[in-house]
Amino acid sequence: MAKINVLLLCGGGGAEHDISLMSARFFTATLAQLPQFEVLKVELNKQGQYITEQGEHCEITHERQIRYHNSEIPSWEIDFALPCIHGYPGETGDIQSFFDLIKLPYFGCDAEASRNCFNKVTAKMWFSALGIPNTPYLFLHQFDQQAVANTQGALDKWGSVFIKAASQGSSVGCYKIDTSEDIASTLEQAFSYSPYVVVEKTIVARELEVAVYEYQGHVIATKPGEIICADNAFYTFDEKYADNSQTRTDVEARNLTHDQIEQIQAYSIKVFKGMKLRHLSRIDFFLTDEGEVLLNEINTFPGSTPISMFPKMMQHNGLSYADFLVDAISSQCQPRR
Repeated sequence: MAKINVLLLCGGGGAEHDISLMSARFFTATLAQLPQFEVLKVELNKQGQYITEQGEHCEITHERQIRYHNSEIPSWEIDFALPCIHGYPGETGDIQSFFDLIKLPYFGCDAEASRNCFNKVTAKMWFSALGIPNTPYLFLHQFDQQAVANTQGALDKWGSVFIKAASQGSSVGCYKIDTSEDIASTLEQAFSYSPYVVVEKTIVARELEVAVYEYQGHVIATKPGEIICADNAFYTFDEKYADNSQTRTDVEARNLTHDQIEQIQAYSIKVFKGMKLRHLSRIDFFLTDEGEVLLNEINTFPGSTPISMFPKMMQHNGLSYADFLVDAISSQCQPRR
């Protein structure tokens, strides 16, 4: 039986390296159910080296091959790449640019869409250009006294703010600030993660998430799920992945009106199509006590860990991840002859 050779690339060496390895286990198990695919799992480690599960060092060539440093192992032809990398260089568009350069088809959003969504400044500009409400914010391009003064002005105006590194994911470099004393030190810390920083108004709201995906030529948005933090705490990186996390996730949010669900789904599909996203994205919203829907952020390669919402929402919507992968991969390449 002819098969499609799928490179499952994971890790990446960034702040979310270990989370990417967790997601890769999900993809490994899912792809194992699909005999039409031959899968090679390769980790891009924190030293920038490509290593197989067997510990063999290798490289991805411009001929779309895995070439081993051990010359006795034959090269492996790549038909399709699945970049299971959260944060840099997967969601930043870097690895996608390389795949585009060597004409290798791959899973997920393209380079430009990935970059536009990962940078919080660029993303918010796109949201506004598409007419989708989002959280009030200001943009800082360097850490200096003017940045401190501007943040102080935002704090005075809004009462509470979030300081966020503009180019990080999974709440890395993201801090809630309620007092002036913390501004300077927190800005300095945020700028250590990114050359740009966003200061956002703190929104007291429900945190809702939508799985949006393409299947058989259609863009589909699930009903919103919900993240419920204990005592309205901030959903930090540690809280997301800690074994003792007190956060609850509901695969389908409760007590939403029909109009609220339709509005959130409509915004999700509008931004997915407007920003030229592809295959999948998790799109996050705030729902305020006044009923205002605000687009928060887009994750172009949502996690697939045991606590991740995207695969759960997709399955709840009636589609298995295995069938989804078959459709996404088969639409771009055919088995080798």
